Amino acid sequence: MEKKFTPEKKRIKRNRYYYTLIIGLIWMAFFDKNSLITRMQLNSEYKKSLKKKEFYQNEIKKMSSEIRKLETDIPSLEKVARERYLMKKDNEDIFLIIRNKE
Repeated sequence: MEKKFTPEKKRIKRNRYYYTLIIGLIWMAFFDKNSLITRMQLNSEYKKSLKKKEFYQNEIKKMSSEIRKLETDIPSLEKVARERYLMKKDNEDIFLIIRNKE
């Protein structure tokens, strides 16, 4: 006895695969480890990291140029030592003026 699929059974079978596909896509979109939500969060984190990378590369460029300047220019080295580290010569006095921010 040969089994033949009637159009109604084909429709049910087709619907079963269709529903399975929909459930699978929903599962992958929201519940899976690599879901769309997780991907969006990782993408935003990646963009933030790129901005930080750019910022730090610019800071490295500034610092390296400042280091080069300090290594070659003695008056600028003396200026930095006096302003930042409060160094002085033996015959000098330092007076600090601290302003309150109000």
